[in-house]
Formats: sequence, C-alpha cells, structure tokens
Amino acid sequence: MTRASLLGWQILVAVALLAIWHVGSTVPILGVYVLPKFFFSTPGDVIARVWKLFATGVVWRHLWVTLSETALAFVIGSISGAAIGFWFARQPRVAAVFDPFLKAANSLPRVVLAPIFMLWFGLGVWSKVALGVTLVFFIVFFNVYQGLKEVSPVVLANARMLGMNERQLMRHVYWPSALTWIFSSLHTSVGFALVGAVVGEYLGSAAGLGYLIHEAEGLFDVTGVFAGMIVLAFFVILIDLAVTAVENRLLVWRPQAAQN
Repeated sequence: MTRASLLGWQILVAVALLAIWHVGSTVPILGVYVLPKFFFSTPGDVIARVWKLFATGVVWRHLWVTLSETALAFVIGSISGAAIGFWFARQPRVAAVFDPFLKAANSLPRVVLAPIFMLWFGLGVWSKVALGVTLVFFIVFFNVYQGLKEVSPVVLANARMLGMNERQLMRHVYWPSALTWIFSSLHTSVGFALVGAVVGEYLGSAAGLGYLIHEAEGLFDVTGVFAGMIVLAFFVILIDLAVTAVENRLLVWRPQAAQN
C-alpha cells in the first residue's frame, strides 16, 4: 500500500466516524437519538468550538502549559528510563536485586500518586511532570532492558573476536540493537506523557488543557470537553510524527519489511 492510498484510507475512516457521529446525534431513528446531543454534542458544534478556541486565542496559553509539561515528562522519563535500562542490562546482579522493587513501583496506580506529587511539588508544573515521568519511565525502561537482553550472542561473540572493547560494543552492537525497542517505546510514551500532564491538570491546576476540560465538565459543557480532547489528540499525532521522523533518520540502516 502506497503512502497516498494509506492516507486516503485514513481520511475515509475519519469521515465515516464523523458521519456516524453526526447522524447519531442529529437524526432520530424511530423517534430516538442514538447519540443524544446532551451527552455527545455534534461534530459541527465541536469543530466550531475548536475553531473558536484558536481564533480567540483562549487555548494558546493552556496549550503551551500542557505541551511544556508533556515535553519535560517525555524527555526526563525517556532519558532516565533508557539510561537505567542500559545499566541494568549490563549489570545482571544489580537488575536481580532491584527487580521486585521496580515491579512493585510499576504496579502502583498513577492516579493515586497524583495527589502525593501535588503535596510534594505544589500545584505548578512539576507535579504534572512528575506524574508524566512515572508513566514514561517504566515503558522506556522495560523496552530498553529487554532490547539489550535480545542482542544476538553470535554477534557479540564475533565482535569480541574482532577485538572490540566495551565502549565499541556499546556503540556498534548494543546501541543499534536497542534503538528499535527504544523508538517503539517512545511512540507509546508520547501519549502517556500527555496523559500524565492532563490528569495532573484535571485534579488540580489553574491552566492547561486538562484544566479547560475539567472546567467544561463542571458546567456540563459536553462540546467543550470534546473540543479539548480533539485538540489533545491532534497534538499527540503531531508529536508522534516528529518521533517517527527522528526514528527514520536514525534507523535508516534498518531493512524494510517485506510487502505483498
């Protein structure tokens, strides 16, 4: 499938979903609306609200706050997760000692941690960043750790026979092997970093898209809630495209998957 045809199919699916939403919320079937306006609004109203948010400039300050928190959580969580994942993979004894503690920390529900972070860091940016880091860190950590463990022992043996030291092994064997796993985790982490920021804003904040959504929900403004979620989804897609561009640049050596 070519890129143009893939884009065409994606647009077609989006149009079909909007059509179903529009018909369900505006056309009664046997006297009943499948998607009542009070609970689901309509696509036209939501798009008009999104346009108004950008046209009036109301959303820009909130968007900047949320994207700043997301970027900080994404960068800090990714770097720390990758670094500790590398360390644990190269130090099996350390990994064995800390393994149960990491699994226990990963099992904690993040929503429970949000109020604790607000007590520690206040209602500003850093409580949201801390929540996002807890979501991103474990995704990147486990992927990097598993990626390094999956390095082919044959490749390692051949590299050592050629006289590579530990630094050269890290650069030419371990790092390329882990890159695919790292970027796989980064695509997932983008959304989770944004989730951490928005959930933190939703629970307590004076700015941000989570604050806007919470404010609209308090007024039973379903259109405002859906408008905020669409803005969030749009920017997640943009960030993911940026990650994909970096991935394609760094993994240019990777063989292309066979296509029918």
